[in-house]
Amino acid sequence: MGRRPWKCSRYCKNKPYIKSRYCRGVPEGKLKIFDVAKKKTGCDVFPACVHLLSLEKEQISSESLEAARISANKHMINGVGKDNYHIRMRLHPFNIVRINKMLTCAGADRLQTGMRGAYGKPYGLCARVKINQIMMSIRTTLKGEEHACEALRKAKFKFPGRQLVYISRNWGFTPYPKELFQEGRVSEVEWRGATGRIVADGVGTKFISGKGVRLSKQGIWHKSSGDNKAKPNDAMRLNRGL
Repeated sequence: MGRRPWKCSRYCKNKPYIKSRYCRGVPEGKLKIFDVAKKKTGCDVFPACVHLLSLEKEQISSESLEAARISANKHMINGVGKDNYHIRMRLHPFNIVRINKMLTCAGADRLQTGMRGAYGKPYGLCARVKINQIMMSIRTTLKGEEHACEALRKAKFKFPGRQLVYISRNWGFTPYPKELFQEGRVSEVEWRGATGRIVADGVGTKFISGKGVRLSKQGIWHKSSGDNKAKPNDAMRLNRGL
């Protein structure tokens, strides 16, 4: 018996059903790689970012997520080269899809019980998405932005429902707009009610401000931080030059 069409499992009809100590024997999801290409490249290298948004509340199978990853990766390799982009899969398939297998062989009517005891066995994994939830993201150079849009357009054909290719105004995978990011890398900027600097932290960033930070971490001795004058702590000054 072949696989059922995804229209049987597309809609979020019931409660989430995940792997647990009570539900064992769940098949592995097909999506194993969530970050593709130059995933360790620093945040300064890839300023452009393109997202694929879901416009429907539905379930996405792990098979279609893997197919979309392969399709987008192939287009980006041909378009900009394997060293000029980073694809991140933003959905993780945890929800179990069940199936009530029915026999189709001769004499099946003697063996089957119809809808008696119809609770199904685990059949596969899927991810539940909400409206406007990000499904895939690509960060790349400014020249590769058009190729990223085309790669995600091709990836749309692997999914049911409707999706939207959205060009982000932020720098890469960071939450900062491009102008604010460039300014915050060289001087202090104001962001969300705090003043500080933007410091690179691998693929992402940290916003370094004095707000909510222990005095000892700023290189300032104070009894309230549990500091001991005999053992000065200057290991964590947060690169602020204090």
